[in-house]
Amino acid sequence: MTKTRKTWQEKLHAPSNLPVVEPMPPKMVRLFGEGTICVPSPLEVDGIMRGVPWGALMTVNQIRAVVAKRHGATVGCPMGCGIFIALAARAADELEAEGQGDITPWWRIVKEGGKLNEKYPGGTAAQWERLEAEGFIIEPGRGKQPPRVKDYERYLFETL
Repeated sequence: MTKTRKTWQEKLHAPSNLPVVEPMPPKMVRLFGEGTICVPSPLEVDGIMRGVPWGALMTVNQIRAVVAKRHGATVGCPMGCGIFIALAARAADELEAEGQGDITPWWRIVKEGGKLNEKYPGGTAAQWERLEAEGFIIEPGRGKQPPRVKDYERYLFETL
């Protein structure tokens, strides 16, 4: 019996027990203090990403803040949010490869400091190309630093 690998779309839409809000794990108290942490569902993260309009940006930390606020938690889980952002990007890339046009605009989600994300489909080069097509100016990275969106703060999208 051969196992077939799930598509990114199947992973995005797989049933789960998420979101969950739990007490802050002891290892994370040092970083975030006492409180609660929310692990969102993949579809929730995808929905937040879909809400970022053309010409706007959102950071990973902004997504985490939206998740926390929606669920009354102290923080949105950094690992869960990061994994689900990448999952949503790959699922969108998969849909686009199949000819679908209305996809999650993953390229509009940047890291802190406006840095591009090397873990997206096509790496920073693909994100760079898509952002330039929307009028953003991309500054090359220095040393080991990834490229970043110039004056990214001006384009941050606030949602809640």
